[in-house]
Amino acid sequence: MLSLLKSGRWVSDRLIQRAPLFSIGIGISMLFGMIVTSHGGLDLLGRPLGTDFSNVYSAGHMVLNDQAAAAYTPGDQHRVQKEIFNHPDVPFYRWHYPPFFLIIAAGLAVLPYTLSWLTWMAATLPVYLYTAKRIINHRFGVLAALGFPAISVNLLHGQNGFLSAALIAGALLSLRSKPIIAGLLIGLLAYKPQFGILFPIVLLAGGYYRTFATATLTLFCMCALASAVFGMEIWHAFLESRHFSRTVILEAGSTGWFKIQTLFSVIRMWGGSVLFAYIAQSVLALFVLAATIWIWRRAVDYDLKAASLITGALLMTPYMFDYDMVVMAPALLFLVRYSLSTGWVSYERSALALIWLSPLFARPAGLFLGLPIGVIAILSLFTLILFKAQKARRRLDA
Repeated sequence: MLSLLKSGRWVSDRLIQRAPLFSIGIGISMLFGMIVTSHGGLDLLGRPLGTDFSNVYSAGHMVLNDQAAAAYTPGDQHRVQKEIFNHPDVPFYRWHYPPFFLIIAAGLAVLPYTLSWLTWMAATLPVYLYTAKRIINHRFGVLAALGFPAISVNLLHGQNGFLSAALIAGALLSLRSKPIIAGLLIGLLAYKPQFGILFPIVLLAGGYYRTFATATLTLFCMCALASAVFGMEIWHAFLESRHFSRTVILEAGSTGWFKIQTLFSVIRMWGGSVLFAYIAQSVLALFVLAATIWIWRRAVDYDLKAASLITGALLMTPYMFDYDMVVMAPALLFLVRYSLSTGWVSYERSALALIWLSPLFARPAGLFLGLPIGVIAILSLFTLILFKAQKARRRLDA
């Protein structure tokens, strides 16, 4: 058994093909079942189809009715959600995004709710798959990216994981040859600011000054556009809403610790204090920062650099849900591309297969067993990347 795990022989071409197909089949079945059993845009449990997407749709609806700033007020937004679904007990899904994302929300709110949710998924999934194909242009690679279990989690929650993964992967694919495009994509990623902590530091450490400047300019332009469309008061409303997001959702875990896949949530799930959780998260963030800078400052293969930055971005933030694990897919693909050209290390194929499976078990393992499967998977991936970078560096020094 141990030798099989060490060699990874069990991860056969047949398994690589069939496991994603099985995952895709489960996702399609769940999606179809939810839609056909829904009524008035609500599923059998009384939740909006695409659950989290209801916050995007309701915020966009408020923009179209000249209530943009009120989208950041929980009571006002929940009232609008009840009106949209014509149900007094519809669960509340909070709008957290920066003001410039309200423009996209308003465009989506023009459509009927279910069509809007499916349109958003249909618009962002192909972009994600396009970047996956650019990393590994092989049918197994694209199939593995499409069947990655986090895809179904993101789809059923109507979330933005496809877009986040596409922006990050696209930026890293463009960084060396098209630095302006890379900067534009990184700037657009500011709609999920928690994933942008590591990027400016690495860009400066790696000497990608044009990309850094373009990303900064892109962010400035988006902020200026939001200010011109909604007025400066929108920023006050956004900043005020940060307190709710931090205290109620992150620190108190109102959505459930089992959904948040960070070290911070693990400490809180296991009964640790808020202070200790912040300390532990900060220690991890400093380690990840130092390790990622080390990789980017060394003469190691770019695929390892790209994989380390993606995985490090997920580890840095205390606020990352299981649907955000879609962003792991480009990191896995970059590492696989590197290993296909340089060779596998012991246990690597087995580890990557288990990491690929992790989003399927992350939420139930946290809910029923208190096990942070998602956090373990992301940490394991970063450790494997760091190990391979050290090995490559030793080989160059020899």
